[in-house]
Amino acid sequence: MRVAERWFTVERAEQPGGKPVWRLEEPHVHALLRANCWFVPGRERDLLIDSGMGIAPISPVIQALATEPGREAVHLCSHAHLDHVGGAHEFAERWIHPAEAEDLAADSPIATLRGDEYPSEYKALFREAGYPELDPLLIDALPWPGYDPDRYEYVGVAATKLLNEGDRIDIGDRCFEVWHLPGHSAGGIGLWDDAEGVLFAGDAVYDGPLILAGDSEDYGRTLRRLRDLDA
Repeated sequence: MRVAERWFTVERAEQPGGKPVWRLEEPHVHALLRANCWFVPGRERDLLIDSGMGIAPISPVIQALATEPGREAVHLCSHAHLDHVGGAHEFAERWIHPAEAEDLAADSPIATLRGDEYPSEYKALFREAGYPELDPLLIDALPWPGYDPDRYEYVGVAATKLLNEGDRIDIGDRCFEVWHLPGHSAGGIGLWDDAEGVLFAGDAVYDGPLILAGDSEDYGRTLRRLRDLDA
């Protein structure tokens, strides 16, 4: 298998007011597990919203983007699904909703890069949502020469701060309100910047069939809340 030139792509996302925000993605990961990760630098604190699968370290990429050399970002977990928190153990500060904290610290039942090793209930969940069958191998390149996909594992880690609806996260030059957005998962959260009209939605909204790992009525309420949001 070929070796990727770089594991993470980094793209600047245009924001109201010209504030820099960076979108990171793992293009060589199966589409079902290819999450958007957002680096939001601030005057007093930098945020990394989600960290991908943890196949290759994300922290060196974030360090290169940091507002101040050597300043470590806070890892904010939109939820504890594997494709969003695989790199959480690389950061000293890990913030998450209380309903997701146990999963963040536990072993993941789907910590494999072999699609045929996924538990049958997860395969059924993806199939019922409308996704195609998983590929035998869930990456199409290696992060470095000699990488062994069968040695991939998820490193569970304890949360350092629990976030609830209405909490505020001030990074110096912008402030976010925590929104609890359950449905895709029980403790999914989004970050709302009212001044700029920007929402980081985690997996409450994404381009693809909706996977219901939480409660359907919760999901309905979340989607109705977001439907008319001027974001």
